[in-house]
Amino acid sequence: MKGFARLILWDFPRASWPYDLAVAGILAFIFLTPRDIFKDQPKAASIVMLPANQGYLLEPSLLESIPAEQRATTATTLVQKRFKTPAVVHHVEAVFDEDALTGYMAFTTP
Repeated sequence: MKGFARLILWDFPRASWPYDLAVAGILAFIFLTPRDIFKDQPKAASIVMLPANQGYLLEPSLLESIPAEQRATTATTLVQKRFKTPAVVHHVEAVFDEDALTGYMAFTTP
């Protein structure tokens, strides 16, 4: 039990073998533990800002149930919430790959 208390209190002198072993154990835990154990999976962004202020790419599920005439207003609200910006979407176009809808392109005023 005394060894465990020393490990918790980090009571080893620097550059000693117990110190190096403890550091190696910590690094092994950090780099070798699979992400699944902590349910830490990266989530895909549902709204992506395109380079050079070209606009935003929105995931299809965000706007597909919205009528075409209300998509710009809804896209403006979504973009402003996500990026905390005063950008106003003036035009929304559907983006297709083959015959499948892959997203919506939201164009903003500069």
